[in-house]
Amino acid sequence: MSLESVRAFFAERAPEIAVIESPVSSATVALAAEAYGVEPGRIAKTLSLRIGERVVLIVAAGTSRMDNRKVKALFGGKPKMLGLEEVADITGHEVGGVCPFGLKTPLPVYCDVSLQAFDEVVPAAGSTHSAVRIPPARLAELVKAEWVDVCENRR
Repeated sequence: MSLESVRAFFAERAPEIAVIESPVSSATVALAAEAYGVEPGRIAKTLSLRIGERVVLIVAAGTSRMDNRKVKALFGGKPKMLGLEEVADITGHEVGGVCPFGLKTPLPVYCDVSLQAFDEVVPAAGSTHSAVRIPPARLAELVKAEWVDVCENRR
């Protein structure tokens, strides 16, 4: 479902944005930066978290690190990363390809301000071999994300 659901998402909402595929894995920030020829910070990683009973996605710059205290203060609970199977079951995307586009289950999406350091970021597109190039403001607009400050930025 994953790559196809992301392609369908962009076909419907932003046909000018093309899904790009890489012959090599882009499952980690380092691999994605190498595969798409960008600095690691430009890779927009999507964190899948459970906070109490809620599941949320936080999209952040690849070199940023989530600050648990900031997340707890903002969301009112301790964040816990979803397990591998949970991620696929809830988002429809495999780990390494998780993104806020074409989700199996509608989820609240938050974009960390660390993304605003870049004119263009490269989030995954539903598989470990796909991505898109997109301005952070456009990413947030398309997924109706709220901007938050929940990371320690490490550029």
